[in-house]
Amino acid sequence: MPSLNELVRHHTNLDSADVEWIHLLVSEWQLLSDLSFADLVLWVPTRDGTRYVSLAQMRPNTGPTSYQDDMVGHLVPRGRRPMLDIALDEGRIVREGDPEWREDVPVRVESIPVRREGRVLGVIARNTNLLTVRTPSRLELTYLQSASDLAQMIAAGTFPFPGEQVDMDASPRAGDGLIRLDADGVVTYASPNALSAYHRLGLATDMVGLHLGKTTAELAPPSRGPVDEAMVKLASGWAPRQAEVESVEGVVQLRAIPLKPKGVHIGSLVLLRDVTELRRRERELMTKDATIREIHHRVKNNLQTVAALLRLQSRRMDSDAARGALDEAVRRVGSIAIVHETLSQNLDEHVAFDEIADRVLAMVMELSQDGRVTARRSGSFGILSADVATPLAMVLTEILQNALEHAYGPKAGGTVEVSAVRARMPAGGGPGKPEEQLLITVTDDGVGLPEGFDPKTAGNLGLQIVRTLVVGELGGGFDMVPAEAGGTRVVLEVPVHRA
Repeated sequence: MPSLNELVRHHTNLDSADVEWIHLLVSEWQLLSDLSFADLVLWVPTRDGTRYVSLAQMRPNTGPTSYQDDMVGHLVPRGRRPMLDIALDEGRIVREGDPEWREDVPVRVESIPVRREGRVLGVIARNTNLLTVRTPSRLELTYLQSASDLAQMIAAGTFPFPGEQVDMDASPRAGDGLIRLDADGVVTYASPNALSAYHRLGLATDMVGLHLGKTTAELAPPSRGPVDEAMVKLASGWAPRQAEVESVEGVVQLRAIPLKPKGVHIGSLVLLRDVTELRRRERELMTKDATIREIHHRVKNNLQTVAALLRLQSRRMDSDAARGALDEAVRRVGSIAIVHETLSQNLDEHVAFDEIADRVLAMVMELSQDGRVTARRSGSFGILSADVATPLAMVLTEILQNALEHAYGPKAGGTVEVSAVRARMPAGGGPGKPEEQLLITVTDDGVGLPEGFDPKTAGNLGLQIVRTLVVGELGGGFDMVPAEAGGTRVVLEVPVHRA
């Protein structure tokens, strides 16, 4: 299906400001569709004026649809639908005409001109399925009257409201709760859902006859301080705004829509939704996230304390071997601390491992005397979960340390390169199987592997740690082979789930 912008570009002469107005209208017209119990189709004249093109379509959440098929992109010759022609040419809402029959379903059709700055850009065809028409309730009558007021505002070019930023995914809808106010801000009708929401805030009476702004202000707990005047103004319906009202018992989201069908303020619609449970869950998640970050921060501090104690102990050792063993322990603890420090700054249990890899490289390379051995990284590790990042940081530390100790002589220098590539794994792994594989190579240009060296049986403690973490904990593969240009290449294959 072509997009709205594509249809505008290919078929019409609308300029960028007109298109922006159309987008604003389409982002808001779910409300008109729901209040009308009707489908909406936006028709705009083509560039040559001989046809109409359908730019957008909306079905109601409150009633049956009149169109089973998508209408977007359809072209209709001018003259085939006279009500579109009259609405476009005369700039007025057209309701005359008999119902149309579509697949044995009677449909009432109305045409609403879409005006912007005095110009009619197109026409909204409002199509109501009459098959389920019955004696309307007070709620339905309020819906229909409100829809009529909005339709007149669209025809006059005063709705939607320019400059109003509305998140339609989060904004309340008509079915969530609706209150109709008169010109003085007094409630003339409140839907059952709206009444329930205000009961949640602490209201003990009916709402009809109450001034909504003053009532809302009284429901705010005294401990929260003076109620913002903007909140009272919103609840009174004088301006198109959104806000939330919170009491001891609940939280209600409000959106006010002033009604000025003939240029005069006659009242307002207030859409509202009880978001108490949603906000409670959000706060629980925020508390949980803060707790997790604090735990990582404390673990990092404790690990740094352990590393400092080991460093102090190392300085007191007379044996070079003992001092070296403690220094290695310091680096192992430090690599884990780096991961926890990064996790303490994130909102979830995932980290950008490139930063961790660079810090591990810098930490290990500090051991290279006189800077004879340098390190560089290529490629990207991407985002990794904490379950992968922590052991992988230790593995990288051990491999780099092993290269410094065994690849270069006392006076030799060179370069160690760490490369990372992520690739999709072959399909067919089954549910829960990793979707990607991280291929890591660490290459040095040192003396190479000794004769008969087998990485799977080598007794070096560092290599034992690498094998245990890569194969046992990460479920990956590990190998050491001679590099093509001399030296040694360590290959790691680590399966990872996409973050």
